[in-house]
Amino acid sequence: MQAAWRQTSNCLRQQRRWPVTRYANMLPAVRSLHQATAASHLGKVLKISEEVKDALATNKPVVALESTIYTHGAMGIDLRLEAIVRENGGVPAVIGILDGVPNVGLSPPEIERMIQEGAAKVSRRDLAYLVGRGPGAINGGKPRHGGTTISGTMVLARLAGIRVFGTGGLGGVHRGWHNHMDISADLSELGRTRVAVISSGCKGFLDIAATLEYLETQGVYVATFGEGREKVDFPAFWARESGIPSPSVVKDEAEAAAIIWAQERLNIETGLLFANPIPSVAEVPRAEMEAVIDQAVNEAVAGGFTGNRNTPFVLTRIRQLTDERSVGANVTLVQSNVERAAKVAVHLSALVAEDSEKAASPAAVSIPEKKEPAVVKVDPGRAEILVAGSVALDLSCDYAGETGKGPAPELYTSNPASIVPTIGGVGHNVALAAHRISPSTKVRLCTMVGQDIAGSTVLGAMEANGMDTSGVRQLGPEYGAARTAHYIAVNGADKNLMVAMADMAIFSNDHHSFPDYWSSAVTAASPRWLVADGNWSPAGLRSWIEAARLHGAQVAFEPVSVAKSARLFAKDTGSSKKPGVFPNPLVDLATPNQYELAAMHKAASDNGYILDDKRWFRVIDALGITAGARERFVRLTSMALTDAGVPQQIVQLLPYIPTLITKLGSEGALLTILLKRDDPLLYDDEAQRYLLVRAPPHGDPEAEHNDMEAAVGGIYMRLFPPVENVKDVVSVNGVGDTFLGAMVGGLAQGGRIERLINVAQQAAVITLRSHESVGTKLPMLASQLTAAAKK
Repeated sequence: MQAAWRQTSNCLRQQRRWPVTRYANMLPAVRSLHQATAASHLGKVLKISEEVKDALATNKPVVALESTIYTHGAMGIDLRLEAIVRENGGVPAVIGILDGVPNVGLSPPEIERMIQEGAAKVSRRDLAYLVGRGPGAINGGKPRHGGTTISGTMVLARLAGIRVFGTGGLGGVHRGWHNHMDISADLSELGRTRVAVISSGCKGFLDIAATLEYLETQGVYVATFGEGREKVDFPAFWARESGIPSPSVVKDEAEAAAIIWAQERLNIETGLLFANPIPSVAEVPRAEMEAVIDQAVNEAVAGGFTGNRNTPFVLTRIRQLTDERSVGANVTLVQSNVERAAKVAVHLSALVAEDSEKAASPAAVSIPEKKEPAVVKVDPGRAEILVAGSVALDLSCDYAGETGKGPAPELYTSNPASIVPTIGGVGHNVALAAHRISPSTKVRLCTMVGQDIAGSTVLGAMEANGMDTSGVRQLGPEYGAARTAHYIAVNGADKNLMVAMADMAIFSNDHHSFPDYWSSAVTAASPRWLVADGNWSPAGLRSWIEAARLHGAQVAFEPVSVAKSARLFAKDTGSSKKPGVFPNPLVDLATPNQYELAAMHKAASDNGYILDDKRWFRVIDALGITAGARERFVRLTSMALTDAGVPQQIVQLLPYIPTLITKLGSEGALLTILLKRDDPLLYDDEAQRYLLVRAPPHGDPEAEHNDMEAAVGGIYMRLFPPVENVKDVVSVNGVGDTFLGAMVGGLAQGGRIERLINVAQQAAVITLRSHESVGTKLPMLASQLTAAAKK
């Protein structure tokens, strides 16, 4: 920076003698100096909450919200705007001035304090004034707070790096503007600040045609969500139609996000306005509203209410003349706009992730610089989901043989193929899927890589995807042959897996599969859910489970493969504790396919978990399954599955795994739950047809072990058909992992499993159509997953 100053100073001293072209060559140095200076000071003046800071750093969808709506608008009304953003997969960032400091991500108590202590109305022009004077307490006055308008909010959102802003109605050109030039600063702000604003157009009492003309002069792109219509009016705030055609139309949130991302890539520094018509159920019809507005505006003129006094007066009279109906409309429209903004932000986040992923692909970029031989420290922060599993460098090899030679490659010779490298591994895929589909949920992957090229590539790709790498342990030479895991899948011409080779030795070595390091990782995260995959050794796997139970976490098990699925029921796990049995089971959830299920059942039978354990018998006996079970199995599943023994194997594993989702490929997924006696499904009318058995009343309450039998309520067994028969399959790799990641993302939000399966299947379909091990378009399902979890 000092060198830049010297160079600039010399230039300025000599500029009279220098040719203009030579001085112009100094401008990049001047700009660079100004940018560096601005960046160094910005962090001291702009306060960003930890949640928003983390969301921006990890490419989570963030939605800016103005604070004037609280300080000068709907005071006393619970708008739920922040909750709406979260429910639709985004992170809310309320923006305002607190104690003379610009804040991005104000908390509810901070907003309440601003309301109680009073706040100025702050536009762009007022920011420096309020910040420059400092906190009121220092200057012997009242606390200096500011509720930011659309203009002020846009400035601070842009400085923080937030791209999307949801609000109520835009300011605009006032009627009679040619006499008083009353034009809102919101319009000029859109002309110079690159933030996408989602609003219900501008306030209906403004000159809408002149407002659109002014925005066009400012170079602002304006569009209205068409909602299935190709030609629409620009909305008039309380009314869906204004009689003035919208300059442009966008069909949905995905198209809006694509336009925002293109604007950024083109580096066009102007804002964008996306108008969202008020929901029809809440609108005040156009003809009625025009009469009310005309009366209110005329009264304002007659009473001399001009300038900043005009809007408050007109809004008050409109509220009075509509018998408060405009207030309800205001609430509905701003909630609708914020919901739309969150969905746009989710789509935008997916586009950014997709571009970042392409840039980070091992096939497209140079290998990240190798890290020093060290262990990445575990972040002490909490994580709702902790995934303990593998990460690997994947090679997906699709056979590309000549037409007519069949779908399979030839043995013992080289075959033509399309080979795509990606970052995979079951644990990584589950964590990435949960991270993408549930962006408001903190997800951490605990895994290991070697100090090799592949390990550095893995870390670089995870960081590019915005994933938390604090739980990744990088093993050095002192651990012997600690190679980063590799997975090679050979697929036929039809994209179906034919054979796979996996080198996962780094995870099966008991020497470092569960040291004290991992125990501290669980303690630090204190997760709601821990997902463990079958790549760990039996001892390592059992240690993860016991550590999770110690901290009250629920546990999901992903079997990985036929061979590794048996590790959950290994005879010698190195643990002195007996495996848990319902109602305190070994694990809470497992997601095997049909073949992994059979291997798990065989291991449990061979190693004394079934038949030889009296606790297992007590749970099975408490169910009271009698003759006729086969007919019920056929009714709830199918003849083929029953003949293959699938439902029978599931029932026998339920005491250890009370929720089993058996993945059946093109046939869908079979959900089976061992219900507790107080589970709502036992009493839900719609669920009755899926009850395999209802446990009879338990016996003597004084009997020994009666607590176990008393907990058993019945079995819920439901076959979910596939959500779509996918013809355009790109790759099957990572599909099951995506399914589980989406599922646990919804479970961490408090959802019930039977309500999440179809969304998880849709997530799997997205990955089926992706070259990546986890589809980049998963964020598009975030709001759907949240809605399913809230049911």
